[in-house]
Amino acid sequence: MKSDHQKLIREQLDISLKRFSELRYVNLPRKGWIRAIRDALGLSTRQLGQRLGVSKSRVTRIEQDELAENVTFKTMRRMAEALDCEFVYGLVPRRSLEETLKEQALRVAEKRLSRVSHTMTLEDQGLSPDELKSIIETAAEDLLCNNLKSLWEPDR
Repeated sequence: MKSDHQKLIREQLDISLKRFSELRYVNLPRKGWIRAIRDALGLSTRQLGQRLGVSKSRVTRIEQDELAENVTFKTMRRMAEALDCEFVYGLVPRRSLEETLKEQALRVAEKRLSRVSHTMTLEDQGLSPDELKSIIETAAEDLLCNNLKSLWEPDR
């Protein structure tokens, strides 16, 4: 029951996140978002600094920090507010969360079963490729129905 609930949550999150998938292709402006919007609005560093209550050199430093990926969310929110913008933050999965889990489960199942398969082959009890594939898929499904955290544990 717990896994059904988790799967439903994942599916709902996948639907919500899908709306943002196109954002993966939006490139950071060469001079950063703050500078690009400030320039587009015709604001000088002095003027933006006045709106924020900081010096123009501080505004310049924040713009440099943004490019160096060394700026805090708090600072970005303040800058966005001063530029009459919304600061938006998010993680956009490369593929659905369900696909990521299935791929990981298959990897774990294949790794675990490859040891057994190797031993069986040495004992002349090997499985055909189709049989092995079917067993791996079944094992992966079983992994998905149990504790998902175990999928991410390093091999021992």
